[in-house]
Parts: sequence; structure tokens; C-alpha cells
Amino acid sequence: MDATELAYLPATDALRAFRARRLSPVELMEAVIARAERTEPDVNCLSERLFEEGLAAAREAEQRYLGHGPAPRPLEGLPVAAKDEHPIAGRLCSEGSLLLADEVATETHPVIQRVQGAGGIVHARTTTPEFCCAAFTQSKLWGVTRNPWSRHHSCGGSSGGSGAALAAGNAPLATGSDIGGSIRIPASFNGVVGFKPPYGRVPAMPPFNLDTYCHDGPMARTVADTALLQNTIAGPWPGDVVSLRPKVEVPWEYEGAAGVAGMRIALCLNLGDYVLDPDVEANTRAVADALRGAGAVVEEVTFGWTRELLDRAAWAHFGAIFGPSIGEAAAEAPDRLNGYTRAFAERAARGARETGFLEGLELEGRLYAELGAVLERYDALLCPTTAVPALAADEEYTETRLSIAGVEQDHYMAMAMTIGFNICSRCPVLSVPSGFAANGVPTGVQIVGRTYDDATVFRVGAAVEEARPWAYVSGRRPLV
Repeated sequence: MDATELAYLPATDALRAFRARRLSPVELMEAVIARAERTEPDVNCLSERLFEEGLAAAREAEQRYLGHGPAPRPLEGLPVAAKDEHPIAGRLCSEGSLLLADEVATETHPVIQRVQGAGGIVHARTTTPEFCCAAFTQSKLWGVTRNPWSRHHSCGGSSGGSGAALAAGNAPLATGSDIGGSIRIPASFNGVVGFKPPYGRVPAMPPFNLDTYCHDGPMARTVADTALLQNTIAGPWPGDVVSLRPKVEVPWEYEGAAGVAGMRIALCLNLGDYVLDPDVEANTRAVADALRGAGAVVEEVTFGWTRELLDRAAWAHFGAIFGPSIGEAAAEAPDRLNGYTRAFAERAARGARETGFLEGLELEGRLYAELGAVLERYDALLCPTTAVPALAADEEYTETRLSIAGVEQDHYMAMAMTIGFNICSRCPVLSVPSGFAANGVPTGVQIVGRTYDDATVFRVGAAVEEARPWAYVSGRRPLV
């Protein structure tokens, strides 16, 4: 197996090879490092390279598999790309901002603690937009992160560096976080898998652990690899009062397409009134047809959601919590911020003025009542992850208006069909690839489960993966 083949080896396959002593963690680490060094000039998805530390840890892991020292742990020897937002004590913690370019973290995020405690090796950290407040990844600090499938397109955000690193073969596993779609949007744009766990399933750090829109979660190239990382990072943590007991794990070996036979799945293409790119719609319908072919009952449903209701609820929420944290930075040194950061702070402040927090909660209740009624009748909901295959790179969308299917939108986030499930935050959501658009950029679908029913969305995701494979095999990888 050559270095490129190794770089794209699924994590679950690598673990089996490690245990059988057919592959060394050092060989895998060398392969992903070589791939990163080859692709980074074009993609620019790594905020920090920890390659020497990664190789040293891989050598230690190799000894464990050879029977020297303690037994191998669940992620032993696997390279993991960590979203830069997840702090690591003693390392820079800039949040993609010039304002914090020299900040050093004093604590390590529980997600990183668990990855490292399970033997995973953080060999690289991945780029984000400034303060993670955009659905694309570029900043004055790190520049533009591009989509490995097309350098003219964005990798998405805010976990865009993680999504791009996976697609480029720079790691088999990556961490992400999601406050409005920040795991699922990059998963869709880059043709990988991303899981937004239900609120409280994966612990977070104060104060945003108390924000119900906030979720930390796993990203990978396969459903099984995503489940493997999710099982590592889930579970109660003493620093997070909302982290759920007991720990719940999802299976990472499934029956594939046969596993959905007899399931009832709702299909909603526009979640109310989103405008869709024709390629996104066609690929979503193709996924629905594949699930029908596997024996599921898939029925199209309508939603009473509107973007006006979603926007009012979301911006009231952002205006109360996330927005003020960015607003403080905007007031301190606005000229050093990115234009999209200032725009986010201004819109969040306006949202708080226009819709009070209590009214926002009432709207959230109305929105979940609509979704809850659908999930009472169906085992899961299928819908697009984004309304477009990808956004343009080198674009902040502060002046440019996004058009979808020839219809000009009031805000570029009109393409993100994700925010409703941050509002309905106890629902698990898995984004998986659905195909490719005519321009060669991937598209994705969301599989939305009933509250806290994580296993079902992985079961459906595994069926989609088998019925419409997206494996990164030779000839089906980005040309970088």
C-alpha cells in the first residue's frame, strides 16, 4: 500500500491492521504527514503542525502493539486533527483572531483530553473562521482555507479546516463543533461525515456548555469512523453540569443497507421554504430512493417552518449569548477584525433588540412542535444539509448577495439548512455525503433522529453509505 492509500485508510481498518501487526502507527503517521505537506500549499487547513510530537507518540503506540508496556487503548496510534477552537494547555488559543494571536491556553478541552486519553494522537490543529462565527473558513490570521475538491470553493465553516483535512487525507479522524451547522456544513461541502450530537452528549467547557445551541462532535470519512470517535468523546464530565449520564455509545458495525428494512423515514426537501440548488435536490432524492431500495418506507412530508421564524429565533438566541462575546471584541478593536465578524456582531445585536429572549424561546417551542410531530410518525427525517453544493472561496458575503437557483437571498446563511436542529438541540443529526454537483463539489444530506436517539441516525447513515458509496478509493479523491 503506497503512502496515499495509507493516508486515506479508514481509522477502523487501521486499528485492525495495527492489532494484526500488519501496519505500524508510525507508517500511518508518516503517510498522513506526507499527504499534509503535499496538499497544504493548496488547501491551507492546518493552523498548527505537531508532526514531530505526532511521530514520537506514534513510536510509543507502536511499542504497545508489539506488546511492550501497557495494552493499546481504543484509539491507539490514530492521527486526529483537532479543531483549533478546542484548547490544549500550553498551546496557542487564538480563535482565528489577530486579537488573540499570542494567547496561550491554560486548560485542555475535555474532547481533546478524551482523544489523547484513548491513545489518539493530535498531530495537527485545524483552521476556523474568526471566533467560529462564519460558515466559511478564512481569516486575517490564517488566510483562506479551500475545498480540496475545488480550490475555487470554500470548505465551509466553522469546522472547515477539519472537513478539509479529512478530504485531503491529512487525518482519518477530526474534531469539530457546531453552533449553527459548523460540523455539518463542512461535512457536506467536503464530502465527509459529521455528527452533531444531542445537547449534553459530549461535554464542553464553560460558559458555552450552557448554550443549548452548542455541540462538540466527531468528523471522519466513514460512518463507522465517526461512531468510533463519538464513543470516545461522549459521556459525563465533572466540569460540565449538562453532560449526560450514563454514557451512551453507538455501534460502529452495522448491517448496512439491510439495517433500514421496515423503517419509516420522512423526506423533506425544503424544510418549509428554503430554496434549493437543483443538484442538491436531485442528490437528496437519490438518497431517498436508495433507502427505499433497501426496504425503508420513505415518504415526503411538508414543514410549517419558515426562514423568517428560524432567523428570528436564532438571532434572538445569538444576540443573548454568542453575539455579545464577539461584540466585546468588535468594540475593542474593530479594525483588526474580519468584516464578517463585525457583521455577525451587528446582526446578533439587532436580533436581540428585535426579538426578546423570552419570545425567542416561544419561537423555539413552536419550531420543535412541528419537528416533534413528524418524528412521532417516523423513525428519522432526511433533508439536505445545505441548499447549495458550496460557497465561493475568497468571499466574506458582507457585500455580495448569494443566489440559489437564480433567487437572490437576504443572507448567505440561507444556504445552511442546519440551524433548525441547533434550535431543536436534543435531536441527533448525522450529515453524510449524497453525491456530487455538476461542478464536482460534494453535496450532503442530514439524517435527523428523535431526541437522544443517536443509534438510529448512525444506522440510517450506514445504509446510505452502503447504498451510495462515497469511499475515498483511488480515482474518487480530490485532485490535490
